[in-house]
Amino acid sequence: MSELRRDPIGGRWIIVDTDHPSKPADFEYEPSAFRQGICPFCYGNESMTPPEIDVIRDPYTHPNTAGWQVRVVSNKFPALQIEGDLDRRGIGLYDMSNGVGAHEILIETPYHSKDIPDLLNNEIENFLILYCRRSLDLAKDKRFKYIMVFKNFGAAAGASLEHPHSQIIALPMVPKNVYEEIKGAQNFFNFRERCIFCDMLRQETQEKERVILENNYFLSFCPFVSRFPFEIWIMPKKHSASFSRIAPEEISALASILKDTISKLKNLFPNVSYNYIIHTAPTNGESDVEGYHWHIEFMPKLTRVAGFEWGSGFYLVSTPPELAAQYLRGV
Repeated sequence: MSELRRDPIGGRWIIVDTDHPSKPADFEYEPSAFRQGICPFCYGNESMTPPEIDVIRDPYTHPNTAGWQVRVVSNKFPALQIEGDLDRRGIGLYDMSNGVGAHEILIETPYHSKDIPDLLNNEIENFLILYCRRSLDLAKDKRFKYIMVFKNFGAAAGASLEHPHSQIIALPMVPKNVYEEIKGAQNFFNFRERCIFCDMLRQETQEKERVILENNYFLSFCPFVSRFPFEIWIMPKKHSASFSRIAPEEISALASILKDTISKLKNLFPNVSYNYIIHTAPTNGESDVEGYHWHIEFMPKLTRVAGFEWGSGFYLVSTPPELAAQYLRGV
């Protein structure tokens, strides 16, 4: 018989197939593929993007030329515009405002065909440093309440360009998914005076059944209430609400566990597309985050969300997270 599992943070339910779980070879996923053509993110094509906002580059090289290691530019086709006022207003029942925010592209490396497992640890550290630097800078704008950092890799995950890059979007409100997660964590903290994520870390470390990798600062594991097959969370062991406040010594550990976790997944599922999202606390005092704990949620594109999921809010997980972690540890 399958199992129903309830997420203790947000309250959502999932259905886990424990009778006939899918093995890695059972998944028929869409391999990452892209349109060919001139890449605006490659060396020598800096004029094809908006000017640099922030950069890590070699000494004595000039802005908007080759010589950079990590580069941040405005999205050429932004979801939100940084200029203007929100002008919140209503039309009858409906609330609306101007599309004010920020939308930036972080180009992770000059190498066109390298994914994170192909990079050196210090190269990964560089783009993690810029994640933090851009988040802190955008948070200075009091209009912005949430800074979202995410990566789409592969066409099936929503990436339109092959060159490794992430996106940073500053929003004038806290997204519903994040708000519900923060609210659930705060309710748990108010009742038990403990962080639910710290409790989760303790339980996963003790049971070890869903743990993939561990170092001094981070744990990589398949969550008990996974929404997707082979979903992975990476979480700092030290309680902290905000990703952008990560300590320098933690950057190196995060780079290492991020690289090794994705390497294991891509060894199991070659050429798989994936998304990851950094879940962090809101900015500018928008929400009480005493019981919140930042983390990275990593989702390989092995299945599609279909009618039952959209209609019910439940997720069907064909590989139990305990079995998924076992496969990943064995790589």
